This record gives sequence, C-alpha cells and structure tokens, in this order.
Amino acid sequence: MERIPVLKIGDTLLVSIQTDLHDQMVLALQEDLADRIAATGARGVLIDISGLEIVDSFAGRMLAAIAGISKILDAETVVVGMRPAVAITLVELGLSLNGIKTALDVERGLRLLS
Repeated sequence: MERIPVLKIGDTLLVSIQTDLHDQMVLALQEDLADRIAATGARGVLIDISGLEIVDSFAGRMLAAIAGISKILDAETVVVGMRPAVAITLVELGLSLNGIKTALDVERGLRLLS
C-alpha cells in the first residue's frame, strides 16, 4: 500500500499530499502521523494539500480527525495549499474543519506555527 511520507523539519512535521487520496491511504496517514508526533514530540503539523484536485467527505472528515489527534498530542495543525475548488467542495459538503488553521502556502503555514 502506498503511504504518504511524513518529514520532520525542526519541531514541525510536514506532510505533502501530492496524489488523490483513497480511504486506506488516509487511514494510514492518520496512524503514521500520530506515531510520529508521539515519537518526535513535534509541536506543529503542516499538511500541504496543493496536489489534491478533489476532496470527498471522508477525506475532509479525516483531515479534521488528524487535527484533533494532533491537538490531543500537543501539536497544532495547519493545512496549506488548498485549491479554490477544494475549498468550495468542503463548504458544499458542510465540512468547516474546526480546529484547523489554513494558509495559502508552506511559508505562511510555518509562520502560523512559530
């Protein structure tokens, strides 16, 4: 099964999603990220979704779940690189992504975490 890499940059974990997500990949990412936060003591999680063309309701809920898990593990989550079509889809699906900060790009996202 294909897994999404989780990179450590200082006290931040960077997840760059460059392919469309399927359910198993999202579930694996949730587990991998929780393990890495606990193992590294990361204080921030930056999720770059600039490669996503579409997000379904499952992936949207999982982003919210990832942010919730991160918060419980004492790490703040910022989602960056959201395309306008993805934002429109999330709103149309009624997903507000409570607890997740957003930024236009990685640089701005890192500033939100510092």
